[in-house]
Amino acid sequence: MQIKTTIIAFIASMFGSVATAAELVHQFNSPAFNGVGYSSHVLTIEQLETQRKQKLKDEATSAQAKIDLAAKNTNLAKFLVNVESRIYAQLSKQLADNLFAEGSGTSGTLKFEDTTIVWNKDTTAGTVTLNISAPTGNTEIIIPIASFAF
Repeated sequence: MQIKTTIIAFIASMFGSVATAAELVHQFNSPAFNGVGYSSHVLTIEQLETQRKQKLKDEATSAQAKIDLAAKNTNLAKFLVNVESRIYAQLSKQLADNLFAEGSGTSGTLKFEDTTIVWNKDTTAGTVTLNISAPTGNTEIIIPIASFAF
């Protein structure tokens, strides 16, 4: 019987204690809901969105640059650049020959793309005047003929 009384006393002491409880209060941790630090929260989100948009724009620019570079590095593109360079060299040689050759005219005009070159030779002053009209502006160059003698 002693054991029964001890067990009953033990069980009674377990359930007989005073139960205490506090009121359950829920708080949001996110500043979007509780308002504490909301402005810095919004600024952080805006900064992340801006950085992501800029990253996407930079990636698109980089991809386009790679495409353009690949197009310029083809054999055909290199060939066309070389041919164009040689054509320009021939045109400039012919222009120089006409400017300084004996017996050539005293004036002339060359129109090329959006640029016009007008030249006038003054044999008395010994100069050639080039007037270059381009979309970027006008330029006048005076070249002394006598200084080109070898």
